[in-house]
Amino acid sequence: MQRTILIHGLISGAIIILGIIATIVFSAPHTLWLGYLIMLVGLSSILLAVKSHRDKALGGVIKFWPALMVGLGVALVAGIAYVLIWEVYLALTDYSYMEQYVAATLAQKKAAGLTGAEYAKLASSLEAMKRSYANPLLRMPMTFTEIFPVGVLVALVSAALVRNPKFLPAKA
Repeated sequence: MQRTILIHGLISGAIIILGIIATIVFSAPHTLWLGYLIMLVGLSSILLAVKSHRDKALGGVIKFWPALMVGLGVALVAGIAYVLIWEVYLALTDYSYMEQYVAATLAQKKAAGLTGAEYAKLASSLEAMKRSYANPLLRMPMTFTEIFPVGVLVALVSAALVRNPKFLPAKA
């Protein structure tokens, strides 16, 4: 079971972070929806892990709680992999991500017509966020909480689906 969790979690985390980094590097419009779509694609390995455990280790039958535990294990490993790979990316780019994010956000808001006190308030807020993001003890848990709740939801759905042996039945 641990091997299944580790392999699927690492694959999931790598798919997600590479997708997110690709949107940054290739200047794709990185919307909230695109980010979560990438996460759902990567976290689909939770379903595959639970099914694999059910079919290979348990003879095609699994109860909800053991299925959920496998799914949560994969989500945990994926979240840790996501954080570690993101930290490597930040280090390789001299931690310039937040500087670029703040500059792009301010430019976008200025182009949209935001001026005066509202613009100053936004700039101040973004500068405070940038200072907080510079602290790895705040940044790493923040990064983990981007992905783990999505993993929990996918694990719940996967456990509910895969506990039914008729759902994606094992091949004879």
